[in-house]
Amino acid sequence: MLWLTIKDLPVEERPRERLLQHGPAALSAAELLAILLRTGRRGENALQLAHRILQHCEGLSGLGRIPAHELARIPGVGLAKAAQIQAALELGRRVAAAVPEERPFVRSAHEAYMLLADMADLEQETLRTILLDTRGRVVAIPTIYVGNVNTTLVRPAEVFREAIRRNAVSLILAHNHPSGDPTPSPEDIALTRDLIAAGQLLGIRVLDHLIIGRGRYTNLRERGLSFNAPSSPHPGSGT
Repeated sequence: MLWLTIKDLPVEERPRERLLQHGPAALSAAELLAILLRTGRRGENALQLAHRILQHCEGLSGLGRIPAHELARIPGVGLAKAAQIQAALELGRRVAAAVPEERPFVRSAHEAYMLLADMADLEQETLRTILLDTRGRVVAIPTIYVGNVNTTLVRPAEVFREAIRRNAVSLILAHNHPSGDPTPSPEDIALTRDLIAAGQLLGIRVLDHLIIGRGRYTNLRERGLSFNAPSSPHPGSGT
């Protein structure tokens, strides 16, 4: 395969030019990361390096958690690029904290799914929570667990720790099925039931549990699985 530098790409395909012409929202995560990196390494341009970094970190959420020294060890990154990436991520966090009125609201399962759609591409089963304030506004979306998501491995204390720290009043559970099929398993239903009970003890309401597959999702509340009734503050379903 012929290796191309960014400058060898057509102008309309170069990340920086695309950002200037169409705005940052039009770019993929890899393209935005490539702009930060500026250069790749021999045999790999900045965009290819960006794709590899995201694959190594299992997506943006993983990139946001990886320590600088570990990020620097990825071939082609080094300390300087690791510092640039972490500085940009921290700026994003501070901007989000500075303008809480711009945090999205979650009023439906579909709105929750849109915040988590990248989970469909994760190769490992991953559990996240969407933490919400009293108005249903997103406080944070932490990754809780990466691995086999079931009742024997996922501890309620881990699930609710960040919710307690951030004073969230409710949360939405979400995990992916790397197989692509979002059909809930008996273990998914049991885990949801256990976490609802734990949330009741802590005064943090579990609103829903989304299972994300390839381009579609299932929400357990609408199906009445583990929840008392199928009625839901999240109308609609992606199944």
